Amino acid sequence: MKKALITGITGQDGSYLAEFLLARGYEVHGIKRRSSSFNTGRVDHIYEDSHEVDSRFFLHYSDLTDASSMASVLAAVEPDEIYNLGAQSHVKVSFEIPEYTTDVVAMGTLRILEAIRRTGLKCRFYQASSSEMYGSTPPPQSEATVFHPRSPYACGKVFAHNIIVNYRESYHLHASCGILFNHESPRRGETFVTRKITRAVARIKFGLQDKLYLGNLDARRDWGYAPDYVRAMWLMLQREEPGDYVIGTGEAHSVREFADLAFANAGLDWRAYVEVDPRYFRPAEVDYLLADASKARTMLGWEPSVSFDEIVRIMVESDVAELERTLNGGTAALRREPVYA
Repeated sequence: MKKALITGITGQDGSYLAEFLLARGYEVHGIKRRSSSFNTGRVDHIYEDSHEVDSRFFLHYSDLTDASSMASVLAAVEPDEIYNLGAQSHVKVSFEIPEYTTDVVAMGTLRILEAIRRTGLKCRFYQASSSEMYGSTPPPQSEATVFHPRSPYACGKVFAHNIIVNYRESYHLHASCGILFNHESPRRGETFVTRKITRAVARIKFGLQDKLYLGNLDARRDWGYAPDYVRAMWLMLQREEPGDYVIGTGEAHSVREFADLAFANAGLDWRAYVEVDPRYFRPAEVDYLLADASKARTMLGWEPSVSFDEIVRIMVESDVAELERTLNGGTAALRREPVYA
């Protein structure tokens, strides 16, 4: 069976990708960072005791800032496919911790590439590039669009993207970049604006919160559904030739629209609860991201399967159900909501 190694496996995309690959018969290995608190909530439901003979899911301690541990994991696992999803991915936070962010995002990618090159590992590599790399470049954005990053996170991603291209051309690595536009789900981190909104909707509905404070309500994003996007990652590595692909829906909505629809799903008027707090504005704003995913549609046969309205509904219903379960004395449970094609 094929073996895959996923950095960032404990995040939203990593957990969905692990499920996706296990369903296709892969042996899946993931990188997790050491923490004094539990940080595997998104993958606990697929954990298997490694003592079992038929176990196909394994976690390894390592970190993208630690080249020697990464090299050791690669040597031990010898994966057929590597998916580099690990990052300090919160854009606003990257302005506060720029050195750490770029070390993980930029140099972390280079450390893996060097480990592959120096060990001679024969594998296919996926790099999680980001629509944030386009920054202030006017939409729509495609693979040919010029990058103009507007945050330390985006700058790190541009370096990582370009070093992938360089290693692909210099050392003939089968390395592909997925330039993914925003993608959401009930597993989205709680500090990202979409999940911040849907969690607030649930808390306001049950009388636990009075107000929701947001930043730039006019920022427009191309929002898709995360399980759709991990399918695109896999499709890239199944092609004989590596390449770079924009992944997005081709439809943009503002933060204001997201909030309006989220509150409406709970029977609430967002205008009664949302206030703007300038502290949540970025030092350099990214106003409008809109994907031109024509190449992915043509060459990968990839299409998004979940609409914007449906994504918002799924997230609101999940957060409302989760909070209701907690208030009724139940324990938090990760819902297996995606159905993979």
